[in-house]
Amino acid sequence: MATRPWHDELLAAFGRHLEAERGRSPHTRRAYVSDARALLEHTADRGVAGLDDLTLGDLRGWLGDLADGGAARSTVARRAASARTFLGWAERTGRLAANPALRLVAPRRGRSLPGVLKEGEASELLDVAATRADDDDPVHVRDRAVLELLYASGIRVGELVGLDVDDIDPAQDLVRVMGKGGKERVVPFGRPAARAVQEWLRVRPRLATAESGPALFLGRRGRRVDPRQVRSVVHALLAHVGDAPDIGPHGLRHSAATHLLDGGADLRMVQELLGHASLATTQIYTHVSVDRLRRSYEQAHPRA
Repeated sequence: MATRPWHDELLAAFGRHLEAERGRSPHTRRAYVSDARALLEHTADRGVAGLDDLTLGDLRGWLGDLADGGAARSTVARRAASARTFLGWAERTGRLAANPALRLVAPRRGRSLPGVLKEGEASELLDVAATRADDDDPVHVRDRAVLELLYASGIRVGELVGLDVDDIDPAQDLVRVMGKGGKERVVPFGRPAARAVQEWLRVRPRLATAESGPALFLGRRGRRVDPRQVRSVVHALLAHVGDAPDIGPHGLRHSAATHLLDGGADLRMVQELLGHASLATTQIYTHVSVDRLRRSYEQAHPRA
């Protein structure tokens, strides 16, 4: 890939903008900056000397090459969004005379939902976690609390690992979550999750060290757990649940949302719980519920 001396300085400034002015998470900043770098390198390879030389055709060619190379529609759509954000910022800050991305259209993201657990499978998963926690190993007790809280609240894995002890309100069974864009919300959880969290708080001092700080969930060395550790736990315990799909923590979030709607929860209430900025994002779960309703109807109604 071709590089230019001005790439690093430009991308560093873009990253600072995403952090200071947009409040983006480190993960989002890395993704946007990486996408912008890929765009600059791709177009430099094709003779584009600077930002002002970029055309709409160059952008379309970049996305087209991605699609031809087998990139998923969601990846192409994200790259297009990153390009629009990057070039819009460059124009506003005087680094670009005219933004060629204003008319850039990417393929719509697929609206398919990753695998979700059936209610019985979710119950079995939590039973597996509870049985393993019976040995009073603090990590196993932690794992049970992690799974119970993920499924009970539908919070993101990044939100879960960022929790501090004081974010839990045991009197009201509420958790305070810092979501995307630095938006705070309060999410309720049920009694099984509350009991699991209380058991974890009982044994947490056995793992706590000077490095633990206020972190709610800790690893064996006393440091705050990270998303990778949580994903490993979910995959490992799901391996004991029959034909359940091999989902990760985000699959538990999808499962929680789907089961809430199947149980009659209001769509806007689910939107608030999940921390979605748009109701349209939450509506993807209604498709799953309608599909189940249709299958039940076709199996049960004599004139289906």
